Amino acid sequence: MSTQNGQIAKARRWGFPARFFRNDSGATAVEFTLLSIPFAILVFAILESCISFAGQQLMANITDDVARQIRTGQLRPADITKESLETLICDRLEIIVAEDCPGLEVDLREFPTFAAAAAVRIKLTADRDLDTSDFDIKPGLSMSKNMLRVFYKWPIITDFMSKLVSNLKDGKTLHFATVTWQNEPFDD
Repeated sequence: MSTQNGQIAKARRWGFPARFFRNDSGATAVEFTLLSIPFAILVFAILESCISFAGQQLMANITDDVARQIRTGQLRPADITKESLETLICDRLEIIVAEDCPGLEVDLREFPTFAAAAAVRIKLTADRDLDTSDFDIKPGLSMSKNMLRVFYKWPIITDFMSKLVSNLKDGKTLHFATVTWQNEPFDD
């Protein structure tokens, strides 16, 4: 009898906490809730990273292809304007970005040497935006050295990821592709 009285006294002393930890009904729901939030965050982070990587890779491939067309003379320097070059790139990039490619910036210039082209750096403004003040569209003629730089201000879709991976204002990250080459001999 004294053992039973001791158990009753112990149960009264611990009360609600003892009953709570002894009761396992609903444990699965609680465990699922605790695990589903980090799992969902992980899934969204993976999806965001994969889509961003696919966009970056697509842009690099497009930049390589456009540079090859300029290098071989398929696109004539006299026919290349800012609008035509952006349209050429955007038409191919629209498969993965918004219509009319908002955030697309293009820089195509001739350089006297490859070292001069290598000295060009990406600049950001004080408010963390891409500095396009020295961008131009001036392709060189046959046998000239050129560099094509394509930039896209990629929007980060998931809010918690934008704080972690964005390097531009408004929660965007800068994707870019660069190709430097010497034009082949072609008729100007």
